[in-house]
Order: sequence, then structure tokens, then C-alpha cells
Amino acid sequence: MTDLDTPVWFITGCSTGFGRDLAAAVLARGYRAVVTARNVNQLADVVDGYEDQALALTLDVTDRDQAEAAVKAAIARFGRIDVLVNNAGIGYFAAIEESDEAEVRQMFEVNVFGLSRMIHLVLPGMRDRRAGTIVNISSIGGIRAFPAVGYYNGTKFAVEGISEALSQEVAPLGIKVLIVEPSGFRTDWAGRSANETQHPIADYDATAGRNKGTIRSYSGAQPGDPKRAVAAIIKAVEAKNPPLRLLLGKAALVGARGKIEMLRTDFDAWAAVTEGADFPEGEG
Repeated sequence: MTDLDTPVWFITGCSTGFGRDLAAAVLARGYRAVVTARNVNQLADVVDGYEDQALALTLDVTDRDQAEAAVKAAIARFGRIDVLVNNAGIGYFAAIEESDEAEVRQMFEVNVFGLSRMIHLVLPGMRDRRAGTIVNISSIGGIRAFPAVGYYNGTKFAVEGISEALSQEVAPLGIKVLIVEPSGFRTDWAGRSANETQHPIADYDATAGRNKGTIRSYSGAQPGDPKRAVAAIIKAVEAKNPPLRLLLGKAALVGARGKIEMLRTDFDAWAAVTEGADFPEGEG
């Protein structure tokens, strides 16, 4: 495989977690990679020994100038971007009523608008080549919601909707979209990376408070193996016919199937009322 044939991956949020492990796996596989983080110094050990394959860049996805500069630098170095991985993201723990607006807006800036910005910057090149893959890291929390992470769920539900629509828009252009939906993995998402409400309300102790405590307590002991997860992501990207959605972890599969049953129960129970909202046949 020549350099011209070797895929170029562009990965956001590589200082920790999935982004870091994915960057390491991609480089070990012989691919070229643009490895980014808000603090580029945290990437030195990831790219060490891969100087010909890797480009480490400073990137805060909420900073438009940095995003534009990073994509330009990637194109200047490697000529193109074949796989964009929107991994950068943050969490926040609070019941809806407890949530601080500034925290929520910042989370949407990173998880939704930052992701969208990268898509806007990378898509033109993919359209020109009629090829490419966009990988958006969502969550099982993008399929079903849980107490204490309602606004985080909101960001991931947004990612799901954007990605599903995008996949239909770009499929005729030879571009693929992959939505990755992990359950609990041993990353730092539930640790120091996620802020929480500073104004808890006692009425939510049994719901949001309990779930927040549960998630925090198993940080570092989750069943999901990040290295196995990134291997699954690479396998899906390389597949001739990848899925639109890739669940990661047994809990994600159980949770997603449970959501399907929840929807089916409501839809079937209220089907007559639902259909009755239309004009009767022959009228209107």
C-alpha cells in the first residue's frame, strides 16, 4: 500500500479515552492520522515513532479558527481526509431542573455544534472525491434517556438525528456515516471529564441523584474495554457494508432493545388514537 492509498484519519478529542486509543490503533495499523486535542502536549506519546504517519494538532472544536486551521493543516500534510472521527465530547450530571444553563450550553457547543463544524469543514473534500466516512461518537444515551444526564442525552439525541439525515444526504455521493453508540467503557467520561450540578435538589435524590452516584461509582470499573471498542470501530469503517449504527457493549444492546420495546408498547396501545388524528378517508 503506497502513501497515496493509505487512508487518512482525522480524530478529535485524543487526549483520553476512545480518541486516544483509536489514534494509537490506527497508527499501529499503518494508517496516517491527524491526532488532535485541546492540549497538543498530551499527544506526544501517541505519535512518538510515527512521525511520518502522524500529525498532532491543537484543536478545540468550539474554536472555529482552530478547526479551520486544523483541517487546512491536515490537507496540506496528507492531501485529503478519508475518515473523520468526531470523538470530542463532554458530559454533565444534573436533573433537568438542577442544570446550570452555562454548563448545558457548553456541552451543546462541544457535543453538537463542534461536531457539526467539523462535518462542514471536511465534507467538501469528501464530496469532491466521492468517497469518505464520517464517524460520529454518540452513546446508548443517544437512543434512550436516563435520570441525571437528560441534557447530555439531548446532545446525543441531536447527534443521532443529524447523523441519520446526513447519511441519507451523502450516500448517493459515495460517503458513509457511522454512528457509534457505546454503553459503559473504562474511559474518563464519568470521572473528572464530567461536571455536575452545584445546586442539587433533594426531591431528585431518588432518581437523578441515585443514577449520578451509580455512574460515578463505577468509573474505571465499567465492563467495556476501550481497546476492543476501537477495534470494532475500525472494523466497521473498513467494512464494505457498515451499519449506520454500531452499538458497543452488552449493556448498549440490552438498552437499545429495551427502547424498541418501550416504543412498540406505546405505539400499539395508542394506535387507534394515533390513526384517528387524520381526516377520515374521503374527507379533507
